[in-house]
Amino acid sequence: MRNGEITMNALKLKIVITGSYAAGKTQFIRSISDIDPVSTDYDVTPDDERELKHNTTVALDFGTIAINERVSLYLFGTPGQERFDFMWEHLSIGALGYVVMVDSCRPGHFAETLRLMDRFAEITDAPFVVAANKQDDPAALPVSYVRRRLGLPLEIPVLPCIATDRATVKTVLLTLLQQIAARVPKSATPSSASA
Repeated sequence: MRNGEITMNALKLKIVITGSYAAGKTQFIRSISDIDPVSTDYDVTPDDERELKHNTTVALDFGTIAINERVSLYLFGTPGQERFDFMWEHLSIGALGYVVMVDSCRPGHFAETLRLMDRFAEITDAPFVVAANKQDDPAALPVSYVRRRLGLPLEIPVLPCIATDRATVKTVLLTLLQQIAARVPKSATPSSASA
């Protein structure tokens, strides 16, 4: 898929959902997708990973959501473990932006998230937002703390998220779309072309 592929007046925007292991990427896509998501989950084998969950994504998750009659988002979820990092690059081809999922209850995994963010910065210059997931958990760290621990400047949105809640997932995606739109030159927008 090319960047923002246009087919018969339909705009299909590719968005990548990434993050460390067990950050909530699969659930994020399941909560918002208009279709039953395609998933490549397999049983977890390492004991330390099995403590967090029983299945893990090994290739990708895929879902779609129609914004309106003309615009759809194609959501591609990456595997979280670094041993599958070759998929990050493949899934990022043609993406207009990406969401970095962070488990707000597991600060021990922030270093892994930082490595993932560094790798994505090498792969693509697409805009991104950070979703501080599990904000409904009393143990969740505040969004401001997540921002500080990840060393993110204020221009990078860090948003509260609950991956099981469609409304917060929608807010994260709409914020990413605003970030993408802000990068589109004014001369390329339909309203300036008709002026």
